[in-house]
Parts: sequence; C-alpha cells; structure tokens
Amino acid sequence: MRGLESAALLQAVAAAERGPRRDGAFAVWLVVRVAGDLAAEPEWPERTHRRRLQALERRLSSLLLSPPLRRALGAALAQMRECKPENAQAALATLVGPVRESVSPDAAEAIRRVVAGLRAR
Repeated sequence: MRGLESAALLQAVAAAERGPRRDGAFAVWLVVRVAGDLAAEPEWPERTHRRRLQALERRLSSLLLSPPLRRALGAALAQMRECKPENAQAALATLVGPVRESVSPDAAEAIRRVVAGLRAR
C-alpha cells in the first residue's frame, strides 16, 4: 500500500469523532494493511497468514462498527482466507461501498486507489 492511501485512511481515523465512524476507519485501515501485505508478499507461509487473520478478527471484534461495515469486513476476511493476491484485491473492492456510507467518501476513494494499484501490478 502506498503512503498516500495509508495517510488518507489515517486522516479519516483522526478526523472522525469517537464511536462507529472512528472505529470503522481504524478497522478498514487494519484490513487494508493485511490485504496490502498479502498482495505484496503472496508467498506468506499458510500458518502465518492464518494467524494474522485470526489476530485481525479478534481485534475487529472489539470495535464498535456499523452493521453494514461489520458484514463487509467479515466478507473481506472470508475472501482473504486463501492466501492469494487476487483475493486481496477482491476483498478490498467489496469494501468501497460500505466504507463510503459508514466511514467517509475520502476513505472509500483511498481504498479504490489501493485496489487500482493492486490491479496494475
């Protein structure tokens, strides 16, 4: 993930008030980081990838998220269970709409740019 997209997502976290929007932006940032790493390093050992997803699921479960965003994040994690770069792209692509509604249009645009960058590889 390029620095601009990461900065845009972190700005969404900082700009949001406490509650579902801030937690949603933080959750999206966490998922984008894991998906970006999966796409950049497709040769993760299966065990490492599985543990990382489990840790991410545990962290996400403690956040206050809107129901549409929680469902979208669950679907994204399910897509990333198989350790393939194209799954990371698909997982992030499914997040754009729910993030636009639940977090901010700027965060959704940052995710869209990440997906476009992954497809260009």
